[in-house]
Amino acid sequence: MCGSVRPEDMKRIETSELAKAFIDEQVELIKKQVGDKKVLLALSGGVDSSVVAALLIKAIGKNLVCVHVNHGLLRKGEPEQVIKVFKEEMGATLIYVDAVDRFLDKLAGVKDPETKRKIIGKEFIDVFAEEAKKIDGIGFLAQGTIYPDILESKGIKAHHNVGGLPEDLNFELVEPVKLLYKDEVRVVGKELGLPDSMVYRQPFPGPGLGVRCVGAITRDRLEAVRESDAILREEFAKCGLATKVWQYFTVVPDMKSVGIKDGKRTDEWAVVLRAVNTKDAIQATVEQIPYDILWKIRDRILAEVKGVNRVLFDITPKPTGTIEWE
Repeated sequence: MCGSVRPEDMKRIETSELAKAFIDEQVELIKKQVGDKKVLLALSGGVDSSVVAALLIKAIGKNLVCVHVNHGLLRKGEPEQVIKVFKEEMGATLIYVDAVDRFLDKLAGVKDPETKRKIIGKEFIDVFAEEAKKIDGIGFLAQGTIYPDILESKGIKAHHNVGGLPEDLNFELVEPVKLLYKDEVRVVGKELGLPDSMVYRQPFPGPGLGVRCVGAITRDRLEAVRESDAILREEFAKCGLATKVWQYFTVVPDMKSVGIKDGKRTDEWAVVLRAVNTKDAIQATVEQIPYDILWKIRDRILAEVKGVNRVLFDITPKPTGTIEWE
């Protein structure tokens, strides 16, 4: 399965048996390519990098070195889940980097979405390169490149931000799922024993919550995004919407409105709920959430999330609105 063009006769991986055959094949190919050298992987906790990590652990064990960078823009519980699944349960060699202050200090006062993206991308590359230079014996860089990445972005897994690593690192790439579509990657992940919360993780932007904390990111407003998002995900999971809706999240714009709490005037943020369905992300429709579920989500957010006095539901399709707000 070398090269960048998917063979026409390649069977779609839709069953456990085909996934097992794919895993066995890739384990042998990885061993042959890597030998006794170490492989470095930026492990975000997303579907693609998680499946690649599990594959490489199966193939080369401790010779895989995973680097998980916590930039402070992940969803609630995600860094902890990465550590639990890969370090504690799968025995991976995992380096955890707490870079929250570093990222948020660089982002302070930055309002422009593209500038925020560039800062996050550059800082990720810098942190990852710094960690890479500390490790001896690394000969390869693993990436969660999948087939749509090759078709759309010339093979660079842009949202992992490792395509721009300094040339002096000079790693050879290991890309075991580069000929698979996302749904096939999920089947492989299930066969490898990854938890459903990782395998069926909904799409998440590269800059993470940084583009859902609209405008200049502040720590308190970022926390409001994280906590409200966790409530939305919990309630969707309880009522069965988690498997019905393609993407759902909360947004906290950089604006406040007047409200009343405990008989006193407040000047606080609004949380915006977004829930959309799509086949190709080019067009998207809004999921019609039953009112009783909306009311429960609203009540929890207003009671549990600090600094919030309004909850709104974004009913805008794509077009005219994009799926994300930034």
